[in-house]
Amino acid sequence: MIRIAVDGMGGDFAPLEIVKGAQSISRDGLASIVLVGDVEKMKPFVTDRANLDMVHASVCVDMDETPSNALRKKRDSSMNRAFELHKTGEVDAVVSAGNSGAAMAFAIFTLGRIPGVDRPAIATIHPRIGEGVSILLDAGGTVDCKPTHLAQFALMGNALASSVLGIDSPRVGILSNGEEETKGNELTREAHALIKELGFNYLGYIEGTDMYNGRTDVVVSDGFVGNIALKISEGVADLIFAFFKEGIQHSLKAKMGYLLLKDLFKEFQKKADYSETGGAPLLGVDGVSIICHGKSNEKAMRNAILLAKKFVEKGLTESIRETMRDYQSMQKVKER
Repeated sequence: MIRIAVDGMGGDFAPLEIVKGAQSISRDGLASIVLVGDVEKMKPFVTDRANLDMVHASVCVDMDETPSNALRKKRDSSMNRAFELHKTGEVDAVVSAGNSGAAMAFAIFTLGRIPGVDRPAIATIHPRIGEGVSILLDAGGTVDCKPTHLAQFALMGNALASSVLGIDSPRVGILSNGEEETKGNELTREAHALIKELGFNYLGYIEGTDMYNGRTDVVVSDGFVGNIALKISEGVADLIFAFFKEGIQHSLKAKMGYLLLKDLFKEFQKKADYSETGGAPLLGVDGVSIICHGKSNEKAMRNAILLAKKFVEKGLTESIRETMRDYQSMQKVKER
């Protein structure tokens, strides 16, 4: 059975919601869970020990703590202890809803990077028109990128989409301010030239709307722009729900319309709800690491653990390692 370490003290609602989400997985026999954290604080919420172990770690990384401070002073934290268990092979993946910057720092420090990866990337999964999903990376891991970083993001995103999510010949594009090759900035123009040579289904520049209209499978960006795109998307979804709620409360006609379209509204809400995906993989580190929203509840944690399980089963790390090995071989041939 796949074994997953869960940072029991990470997140705004830890340890209660974290334990509940993890325990729902172990109780259903979907994976073996190792809860890492202050055992005395987690124990009151554990009602079933089937397929569930606990590893004590009294130190916790604060949500507003800087990654550098966490690296210097909190090597014994629940977060890093979880990554250490992964490093030694005692678990197959790590899931944390704690401080995302610290999680990325500990993942790189403890697990290390896959050879050929200069900067790991956070990959978020988004609903779109029609079937399937689109992937955005980097969604906030590296804000200051070089063109080679974006090329590596494209490679890792392509590997995730094809071998793990089962998308045939993923369509890859660089997020820009227009589709014309004259658009973009120095970073995107240089990255565009590099990605064109990688040999997969590359669309060139794409616009923000292409994240959701079904045209693109993998959206590549630096972490600064990518994180802004992610937060704007979340804000627009919240705004739509707020408009619906306000309109329904103040109009009898709207209430009648809602009753007729209730199932459609619920389906839209489900697709826009981050807890349905659960978390985002950190691509490029030598292991499976899922970074969750700080406000993750039981449902979000359960789905994040299921996502980690899927990535282990589909061989995410091995797929990226093979992709980057081929990329390095290509680079050596060019240098000759």
